[in-house]
Amino acid sequence: MKTARDDTHQMREDGELRVAQWWKTLFFLCCVCLLCSRALAADFIFPSVQLGVEKSGDPGDVSVLLQTVFLLTVLTLAPSILVLMTSFTRLVIVFSFLRQALGTQQTPSNQIIAGLSLFLTVFIMMPVGEKINTTALQPYLNEEISQKTAMDNALEPIRKFMFKQTREKDLALFVSLSEKSKPANREEISLFALIPAFVISELKTAFIIGFVLYVPFLIIDMVVASVLLSMGMMMLPPVMISLPFKLMLFVLVDGWNLIVSSLVKSFTSG
Repeated sequence: MKTARDDTHQMREDGELRVAQWWKTLFFLCCVCLLCSRALAADFIFPSVQLGVEKSGDPGDVSVLLQTVFLLTVLTLAPSILVLMTSFTRLVIVFSFLRQALGTQQTPSNQIIAGLSLFLTVFIMMPVGEKINTTALQPYLNEEISQKTAMDNALEPIRKFMFKQTREKDLALFVSLSEKSKPANREEISLFALIPAFVISELKTAFIIGFVLYVPFLIIDMVVASVLLSMGMMMLPPVMISLPFKLMLFVLVDGWNLIVSSLVKSFTSG
């Protein structure tokens, strides 16, 4: 008869055998994976990218390098150029004021406001873009004008647009702060003085439009709050009652059509 010690010894041997088989299987799988990875690595070609500074006997190579650096710099500053030298600033601020006046919290969302402002900016700046394409881009691509001439021709429509929307008071402020001699005409005003003057003029215009938008909705809030107070319903938030009335008023007067058309006309006729 088998004793308990013999059973324990048999169980231990069986366990050791299973562990040994498990280790053998694991080692086999590791070998297979290693061989497969080497085979894949042998078939796959890894690209190599190298950057360096070497001697060049051709000045044209340096010119191409400087043009590439300039292009990358312009692409980096493109968002700032879009915001500070176009109609984008006024549009996005007015739409933000409108959302706050309606009291709709995050509706429309920031992405919708930014997207609408961006496409309206493209629509408003289309004549300027066409002039730049006609007088600067196409002649430069056809090698009819130099790079400096193309840059000057491209800046001329943009400067004209900004001068049209900039207040003389704001422009005089930055001209005086530059501590340079008084320019005889607009052509002598530096772009570094024109851009900040244009920005603060756009901010002032946007805040004025925002104030005008706030007035009718503020009147609705005051009327609703007075009615609730006279009825003794002080615990009921007035915003819950006034919001449907403000939305109804905005929809009935076709608010989006009026605001967008007024904003576009403020640039085309301003």
